[in-house]
Amino acid sequence: MTKPTKPDPRPAPAFPSGGSLGPTPDFTRLCADFGLALEPAEIDQLGRYLWLLLETSKSHNLTASKDPAEAWVRHIFDSLTLIPALAELPAGSRIIDVGTGGGLPGIPLAIAMPTMKFTLLEATGKKAEFLRHAIGPAALGLTNADVLSSRAEAAGREPDRRDAYDAAVARAVGPLAVIAELTTPLVRAGGLIVLVKGERADDELAAAKAALHLLHATHVGTVQTPTGRLVVLEKQRLTPKMYPRRDGEPKRAPLGGTSPRA
Repeated sequence: MTKPTKPDPRPAPAFPSGGSLGPTPDFTRLCADFGLALEPAEIDQLGRYLWLLLETSKSHNLTASKDPAEAWVRHIFDSLTLIPALAELPAGSRIIDVGTGGGLPGIPLAIAMPTMKFTLLEATGKKAEFLRHAIGPAALGLTNADVLSSRAEAAGREPDRRDAYDAAVARAVGPLAVIAELTTPLVRAGGLIVLVKGERADDELAAAKAALHLLHATHVGTVQTPTGRLVVLEKQRLTPKMYPRRDGEPKRAPLGGTSPRA
């Protein structure tokens, strides 16, 4: 079972509400060029989420971005570039966003892919509180998303979570060898792991070769996007029971040796 989070005796934070940001010309152009067609209601929800993220970040450490124009591209569009890699999954598929932080890429994906079910996995309690507020009825009202406040290692050992998801996604979590150990156990055999990486993706893949072998995962493609590179893995068969290792160990001692920084 996932270790329960200790209740915080301090009062719950009051999050801002009621604002919205309109899409920028750069965001609109990038979506058109990338082939992303968004409904007006989805763009409105994305604008309300981005406003909430940036306003909350003034008092909570959710993102360093302050410029809305930059954030529309760096956070919202970058998250949406995962859609083509997940588009072949059937309606109702379960997708887990590991280390989601302030909800990236999971919340933009949940807005733009309403037939999918998203779990936002975040270990930091204050960030999990923000996520619950963001997806709740007082903010975005997302009925296809839920929040799991847990370490990925613990979630991957929980019977109800292990091998339970059709796909896992992660963005800016760590080197590929590390994030592969945190995501692969959560995904069913035949499921996908889609990781947002940078220009060093090939170096990370080379360093993670032994780790992927141990985890029974295979690299099936790397996709160049306007904002980065997506590394797509497929889980070939059940992950050995020894993985994931104890909390913190994947980061302290990456499988297969030292991995380059993300």
